[in-house]
Amino acid sequence: MADALDPVIHAPARLRVVATLAALDAGDELSFPKLQKLLGMTAGNLSTHLRKLEDAGYVRVTKTHEGRTPATYLALAPQGRRAFEDYTEALTGLLRGAGS
Repeated sequence: MADALDPVIHAPARLRVVATLAALDAGDELSFPKLQKLLGMTAGNLSTHLRKLEDAGYVRVTKTHEGRTPATYLALAPQGRRAFEDYTEALTGLLRGAGS
């Protein structure tokens, strides 16, 4: 059952990112600085974990400009939402002793 835990999500920092984005309604976005503040992560650390999640298709990153200032918005992609649901289901089963 432990191998059912998605290794992309299972890393603690990425789990926090995905759980935070999963709390948003589907289609809603969060700005990079807001997510960084919520999680108390450095910009570099958050960027590294977001890249891994984006490469897996779990997070959608939208880069735009507000006036002349660059802005980055983040959302959980449908594939990421499904992966998080599968992850929480597998973790719940593991905690309940399923498969042991």
